Amino acid sequence: MLTATRDGLTFDVHEWGPPAGDPVLLLHGFPQTGAVWAPVARRLAARGYRALAPDQRGYSPGARPAGRAAYGLGALAADAVAVVDELVGPAARVHVVGHDWGAAVAWRLGSRHAARLRSLTAVSVPPPGAYVRAMATTRQALASWYLYAFQLPALPERLLAADGRPYSARLVQGLRRAGQSQAAAQRDAARLAEPAALTAALNWYRAMTAGRGDGPEAPVTVPSLFVWSDGDTAITRAAVGLAHRHVTAPFRFVELVGVSHWIPDEDPDRLADLVLAHMAEYP
Repeated sequence: MLTATRDGLTFDVHEWGPPAGDPVLLLHGFPQTGAVWAPVARRLAARGYRALAPDQRGYSPGARPAGRAAYGLGALAADAVAVVDELVGPAARVHVVGHDWGAAVAWRLGSRHAARLRSLTAVSVPPPGAYVRAMATTRQALASWYLYAFQLPALPERLLAADGRPYSARLVQGLRRAGQSQAAAQRDAARLAEPAALTAALNWYRAMTAGRGDGPEAPVTVPSLFVWSDGDTAITRAAVGLAHRHVTAPFRFVELVGVSHWIPDEDPDRLADLVLAHMAEYP
């Protein structure tokens, strides 16, 4: 396990592959950590890539600032850049792959830090602008009911508390309804058993609805692959269909059939094949 620092925060970073390999930054989503990328990362490493997957802000024990304002997309993207600066080089360009909230951070990198990216792969979640527009005009708002529930102060923490158990039974139930296996849901819920970790993870959602650190939407100017699955209960097809409007570089969309929202867990080999082919186009 490697570490990287930014503004007094310390991020744990998982690593696979040769140190001299072309770097790939893998960004996880809620409620997971960089470890979820292991099956995909091993495939990338076998092809000579160096894969780096940080436990992002709130998920690394040494990177849990207080307050929702600290979890805006601007800060999350800056964290990712700091990881690259320290572990690859201050002028390094990387391939970035993100799932769920990690996809939102990847899109932000593609719009605000494009000079640092070779290619972008977003999994499950479209650009924030597409998501917000779909929330206002389609049934995406209904699919995102949990986002509103997470805004209530302290109540979500009480409902999802582990209460001394290895994991929160309610969080496991929610993840199962979203398509996770029992084993994966228990694994991920256990990572948020510590109250500070749960609040930090929820603060990603709270910062989004508060508009913290977002700024005006900018187009993504990096060659982008967007992978979505038809079994996704969190992101609707309507939101997905708006994604291309926010990318001015080459854009490709791939829909996986019969797969839930949890693509890196559920279909890592097919995802790895797509990522490898995409990266090969933009060495």
